[in-house]
Amino acid sequence: MGLDDLTNKAKDALNSDKGEEISDQGLDKASDAANNVTGGKFEDQINQGRDGADDKFGNE
Repeated sequence: MGLDDLTNKAKDALNSDKGEEISDQGLDKASDAANNVTGGKFEDQINQGRDGADDKFGNE
């Protein structure tokens, strides 16, 4: 199994419904942590970054 095979398997996993759920949970936790650290001062920017990342991962 080569690197291309592993890459394709990872892409397939992320593009599944379960992958979408897991990526959303991870992004939510990361954005919540960033908002807590900054005291919500940059909440809009953090949420925009979270949404941009969500567009790149998963199947929605």
